[in-house]
Amino acid sequence: MTSVQNHLLPLSGSKYWLILCTGLFLAACSPKVRPGTTKKPESTQKEKNVDKPSEKLTEANIALLIPFRLNEINLKTATKADVERSAMAIDFYQGFKLGIDSAAAKGMNFKVRVYDTRDSNDQLATLVENGSLASSQLIVGPVFPESIKYLGNYTKARHIPMVSPLAATHPNEFSNPNLISLVNNIDLHAAKMGSYITGNYNSANTVVVLISTKSSSDEMLAAPLRRYFADSKKQFALQEYASVYSMETKMRKDKQYVVMVVSSDRKFVVPTLDRLVKIKNKGFNLQLFGHPDWIKQNYNTDKLQTLATSVTSSYKVDYKSAAVVGFIKKYRSKYRFEPGEYSFKGFDAGLYFGQLLAKHGRDYLNFLTRDEYKGLHNNFSFEKDDQLGYINTSLMLLQYKDFALNVIE
Repeated sequence: MTSVQNHLLPLSGSKYWLILCTGLFLAACSPKVRPGTTKKPESTQKEKNVDKPSEKLTEANIALLIPFRLNEINLKTATKADVERSAMAIDFYQGFKLGIDSAAAKGMNFKVRVYDTRDSNDQLATLVENGSLASSQLIVGPVFPESIKYLGNYTKARHIPMVSPLAATHPNEFSNPNLISLVNNIDLHAAKMGSYITGNYNSANTVVVLISTKSSSDEMLAAPLRRYFADSKKQFALQEYASVYSMETKMRKDKQYVVMVVSSDRKFVVPTLDRLVKIKNKGFNLQLFGHPDWIKQNYNTDKLQTLATSVTSSYKVDYKSAAVVGFIKKYRSKYRFEPGEYSFKGFDAGLYFGQLLAKHGRDYLNFLTRDEYKGLHNNFSFEKDDQLGYINTSLMLLQYKDFALNVIE
């Protein structure tokens, strides 16, 4: 069975009122359900196989730390807008609980303690001081980088694995060997992009172009891309410009151009796309690779398709798959609302780690790098770094075609 401690009340209004009567420490009981069926860091390596039998658990304790921010809500005067600030936490929690319920079919009892971190290190300090986290086999959260850093010393001292479920921050900022990073860092996105280009283009007639304004945000992706091509065994001509307008004056029609635009600044990207389409219509052979954030920024699809634009992503939901359809039906039935992005993320995290604990018991970390997972929203394939912890390296390359984003690698 699963035991999730809360005071959640099923309300008939908006889902955003679902947690208004919740306290700091959430709790509820639900029966076990039986569902139907980068360049990677150089020190990163697969763990060695573990031959000794796993020590099974009869019950697993999981602490879920997410920022509901209930302390900011006045029950007497709260509006929908006030509560919507907690929407991400609500969605992730509800998806995570469904994932744990599904994993309970393996016969494991789960005790999930859910805490409102309030996005406050003082709140985390209270949890540490009163021993609330001490018995956890796994801590999921906190969500934001500063809180992950704050709790890091505690999890290192206690040797408790801690999942970073949503932060894309590079794990070298945390230096925690017990950290499990679910979201791909920007270096991995650069490596995925670079690997595809070096593997699918002829270096003899291809010019790789990096468009970067040299702003700090642009350089987060530009820097690892430069390193990747500098270190690549297959050498390409690499040119760099501050804009495509500068690039256009140097182009030749007998060359294939692979253009990597590393900006996610809409004011820069929109005119860049416009100009690239005009350049292509002049007869130049080019293909565009964009920033991962473009997926959420709603650029003109016709232009993205014209440029055969590709972007890297750690997630994609196939709404036609039986598993996704089944999850949506279950989510609607239980919560009476449509699942959002964070509902899917929560479900994949809950199901993956729940199954890992149920299957391998106390030794589950030894199997983290061996048990890969293809989820509804995310895929997990972990590699271990002795200083940085466990890093999810699973990434997809998506291309705009037929008014959809299609997986090409």
